[in-house]
Amino acid sequence: MSDQETKTLESIQPPFDLDDLHVYHEKAAGRLVIDPEEAFIEFGEEIASSLKLTKDGKKILWPQPYDDACDPQNWSDRRKNIQLLIVTLAAITPNFYVAIGIAGVFVIAETFGVSPDEVTSLTTSWSVFLLGWAGIFAIMLMHRIGRLPVLFWSQLISLGFLIGCTLAPNLKTFAAMRYLTAFFSTVPQVTGLYVITDIYPFHVQARKLNIWVMGWIISPSVPPFVFGFLVPRAGFRWAYGIGVIYGAFVLLLIVTLGRETLFDRGNPKIINLVSKKPSSRISDLFGLSGAQLAKYRTPWRKLLMCPINLIWRPHLLSILVYEAVLFGFSIGMNLTVSLFLGEAPPVGFGKSLDTIAAVYVTPVVSVLAGQVLGTYLNDYIASWSIKRNKGVFEAESRLWMCYISLPFYIAGLIISGFPFQDKLPLVAVVFGWGIREVAVMTTTVAVYAYANNCFPRHEGEVSALLNLARTLGGFAVPYFQIPWAKKNGALQAFGCEAAIVAGLFLICIPTVHLYGSKLRVS
Repeated sequence: MSDQETKTLESIQPPFDLDDLHVYHEKAAGRLVIDPEEAFIEFGEEIASSLKLTKDGKKILWPQPYDDACDPQNWSDRRKNIQLLIVTLAAITPNFYVAIGIAGVFVIAETFGVSPDEVTSLTTSWSVFLLGWAGIFAIMLMHRIGRLPVLFWSQLISLGFLIGCTLAPNLKTFAAMRYLTAFFSTVPQVTGLYVITDIYPFHVQARKLNIWVMGWIISPSVPPFVFGFLVPRAGFRWAYGIGVIYGAFVLLLIVTLGRETLFDRGNPKIINLVSKKPSSRISDLFGLSGAQLAKYRTPWRKLLMCPINLIWRPHLLSILVYEAVLFGFSIGMNLTVSLFLGEAPPVGFGKSLDTIAAVYVTPVVSVLAGQVLGTYLNDYIASWSIKRNKGVFEAESRLWMCYISLPFYIAGLIISGFPFQDKLPLVAVVFGWGIREVAVMTTTVAVYAYANNCFPRHEGEVSALLNLARTLGGFAVPYFQIPWAKKNGALQAFGCEAAIVAGLFLICIPTVHLYGSKLRVS
């Protein structure tokens, strides 16, 4: 262990007050003692004997729960799972709303008298671009007034603009409504990481994170699959109308079952206020309770600087760049595959809208498979790492999943390129796209878990930056992917994308894996 690591660890080792245990997981970012026996060695008998453990006594609970019913860590499993369900269903809405336009691209183009390429470039790509930005602003509000009111208001406003998409009389109005819907609806893709870390202890967070990530990764593929059969027969407005019904259902769940999960650990003044005077459901939902406590929380000046202070950290920046490109090419595939399949030969396959819709079941099934695979692999890797490190978890162990996933991602890209270029049977497209989406799912969970473990005080900022990186990496792909494939063939386009991802992997992941522990304490 380096001198700097030793110095940093000394600042969080005994002697410290027992109350410090409630925020120890934040100060020891990326390195947590999980085994109770190791705790006696590292903390001493007095501290170790006071630690709260899991029911089987095999793991230490981080964060250490307060003896307070208001602490979300003490909620029942049923109540926790309801909040996870709500935030997962809400996380589906941003990509779901944007992807309705993918399902109706040909019908929308016919309705407004433009080409499908123009609809994609004018409305879909820029909607994807705007998906990333609202999260940066939303996290500041979540720090000040809480998770629930920001989630509620953002979903209410975005639902209003989605209704505007449904009723838009012309392409310009339709495009404007799509932009505003995308901007305001993106908040749940940031809120989820907050909620998971608020209510679940460290040792199950990756498993729950896997569920939430599955929601927003699978969501852009569902509308093209489901509405692809509806739109040619009933028009694109019916698809948007069903989207409005889904958004209203999610909003109803937030209003009736949503609970505020923000608990100000290490801030006795707020904890005492909340414990003595519990707020009403309406006050929590509208943000009135949070507004009353905002003066005791992080000031605006620090909140504005926080993303800037984080993004320059080498281990986070490397992960952001890698995820942006890997996920970005995946977004590009989702946006352009309908054009590849729908255009007439020799450029495309000339397939019917029903066939295109059926092909979109591929990423749905693949993400579900990746969710199951990731659940078990992430748990296994974490357990193996903890045993190897004598009861101590190191955040860099999360990155092993990236090594496992990369070969499948590269193979999926190349396999997809052959059928698009040589017009092979669609089963080849399905196979290549499928294994690639499994890799995207497992890699993304690993990246989120690693960044969260490294910056446990800044779950929102980390989630917002990753969300922004993904969208910036993907929104522009349709502008160059289709022209490139038309000019030089899909195999060259997809092969170069695979080479870019592989090169970034070699530059970023092994370096962070080897030096991440030193970068975390620098």
